[in-house]
Amino acid sequence: MIQLRTVLKPADNSGAKLLNVIHVYGGSGRKIARLGDVVLASVNQSEENAVVRDSQLVKAVIVRTRKEFRRADGSYIRFDENAAVVIDSLEAKNPLGTRIFGPIAREVKERGYAKIASLAKEVL
Repeated sequence: MIQLRTVLKPADNSGAKLLNVIHVYGGSGRKIARLGDVVLASVNQSEENAVVRDSQLVKAVIVRTRKEFRRADGSYIRFDENAAVVIDSLEAKNPLGTRIFGPIAREVKERGYAKIASLAKEVL
């Protein structure tokens, strides 16, 4: 359950160190993002020679959440941290980084982010 002002850890090598959520896409009244949803985030910290810079606005896909997510078969999935992958646009759905760190949820692949799922070492 990701909402405004949530601090996310980037799960890719785009160069961001921290992301701060400032908008949840999906309608004017939408306040919460879950696995596979897109958010607009601000880069709080970044590396020196990075693709993204400090205070840059980026779009990111939620790949891990601490709040458990109930699947259709009745099982739940939960992770240790809130993490996201920076993408280039809503239409292309391609990650800015070339590597994905840590496991990602299967819901990300089902939402159409096959490139992110193929770069990840483990899809749960």
